[in-house]
Amino acid sequence: MGNDMLDLERKVARSRILLSVFAISAAYLVPNNEILMRWGVGGPVDMMSPHALVVLAAHFGYSVAVFGALAIGLVPRGIVAITTWADVGAATAIAYYTTGPTSPFYVFFAFAVVAAGVRGGFRFSMMITAVSIWLYLFMTLLAAPHVTAADLGLYIMRPAYLAIIGYLVAYLGRLRINLEGKLNALERAKERGEIARSLHDGCVQALAGTNLTLGSAQELVRRGRTDDALAALKELQTSITREYDALRIYIQELAAREAAAPSVREFETRFRIRADFSGSAVLVEHVLQIMLEGARNIRRHAFARSASIDASSRAGELHIRIDDDGLGFGDGSRPPWSIASRVDQLGGRLQVDGGHPVGAHLAIAVRAA
Repeated sequence: MGNDMLDLERKVARSRILLSVFAISAAYLVPNNEILMRWGVGGPVDMMSPHALVVLAAHFGYSVAVFGALAIGLVPRGIVAITTWADVGAATAIAYYTTGPTSPFYVFFAFAVVAAGVRGGFRFSMMITAVSIWLYLFMTLLAAPHVTAADLGLYIMRPAYLAIIGYLVAYLGRLRINLEGKLNALERAKERGEIARSLHDGCVQALAGTNLTLGSAQELVRRGRTDDALAALKELQTSITREYDALRIYIQELAAREAAAPSVREFETRFRIRADFSGSAVLVEHVLQIMLEGARNIRRHAFARSASIDASSRAGELHIRIDDDGLGFGDGSRPPWSIASRVDQLGGRLQVDGGHPVGAHLAIAVRAA
């Protein structure tokens, strides 16, 4: 059972307790306990029935037991059907021991019908409504020889009330179920869109950078610069390992499993972003991806409290500045390959600014186009 349905069951259980409390209070507040007169075949008997108090007390105990089980998370399979039929049975017993068809506790039938409509489907709700009406009519037929003109209208209208209430609530319950289905479908579509965007902006871009690096390494080998090619491949291997770890964490998050890595690898960083430049579509796309990769790397690896990313045009060049107050680059470390490969593709320059005591600081300049 989902959290929403469990919460609904708890609300129904609270309402059941309130109904029981009000019924017991009403029984004691009515003068001479007239509503507790035992009702037998042929009509009410002019004596107080001890069974009425027993049945009302049993219903209160049942209500408290159901609410307590739900409160501690003990939810048996088929709890909706079990409690609904129990409500119908309790309504019948209470009506029988409290003046039958004229009992003011007729509201227990209404509660069973409304609760079934709110929680169950249309067919289930209508079945509960039909059973409740037939039970009430059966008691009415038993009392038919003693029905007075004053009670005739009551006997006719109560089944009509039940039928109308049952149909309307069942219809509203069906609408609720349909709306929940549509909302779930929209949520799944939204999640698929987020996954697609994440894979496109992450894995796809990482693969594009890998392709660029491999092409560069191939060109270096062709020119006989084996050492430079090996260095580029080593850097590529490190970057692929980092992206693999990030992808594995992302998959674990999607599978809703416990993963300690996200709490270790990600940090709540406050970003300040400024961008004021113009250029071709290709240039704009690359620059935005560089800024996005910078933000991702800071979030995953820098452990920074604050960071800033600026992009602006000056003297025919587009300058990008990425700064944070995190761990910074280690000695001999190279800039992130995902950013370096894009800068290289644009024919730009990338410089690691080491003149700061803390954090990582990248200065990028590319030709505006």
